[in-house]
Amino acid sequence: MTVTGMNVVELDRIAVQEAVRLVDLATAADWTRDTPCAGWTLRRLVAHMTAQHVGFAAAARGAGREPEHWREAEDVSEPARAHRSAAAEVLAAFAEPGVTEREFALPNLGGIPGGRAVGFHLVDYVVHAWDVAATLGATVDLPEHVLGAALAVARAVPTDPARRGPGFPFAPALEVPEGSGPLQEALRLLGRSPERWPVRG
Repeated sequence: MTVTGMNVVELDRIAVQEAVRLVDLATAADWTRDTPCAGWTLRRLVAHMTAQHVGFAAAARGAGREPEHWREAEDVSEPARAHRSAAAEVLAAFAEPGVTEREFALPNLGGIPGGRAVGFHLVDYVVHAWDVAATLGATVDLPEHVLGAALAVARAVPTDPARRGPGFPFAPALEVPEGSGPLQEALRLLGRSPERWPVRG
């Protein structure tokens, strides 16, 4: 699967590495900060990101139906280190030959083509990179082709209200103002309000 002429695995790698860079900026005082994910502190958000990396890595290797791979750790004393390790694990799994042709089993979605699954992971980590940056008041540094690819995936996410909100991956879509850039449009399509957070980029 390619997006905007590039391999989706490479696009995902860039997004994941930016998310790792941003998480690594957090200090001990930052883990209790609120995030754009309603009700989640930065510690909880990073625990979720870590578990998703582990789950996607398992799915890439045929074990996505086993729920233990998707569970968040209850006590993570070093959230950034755990996240960094999980990110390396998923990038290694996605780099295996033929990964986009495999079937991935994902929670609430069942079996889907690997290329599509990696695309979902890509948009998740563009959005989560922004979540972390917004929490820390930092800058998101992602190239336009990665943001454009994430926007293409975000535009394809169903907007049915019955599949948005609590218990689902994304909040209801928000209106996209004319002239919005690709990151701002993707965020709003997936229920984020970028104007409420002092993030740059």
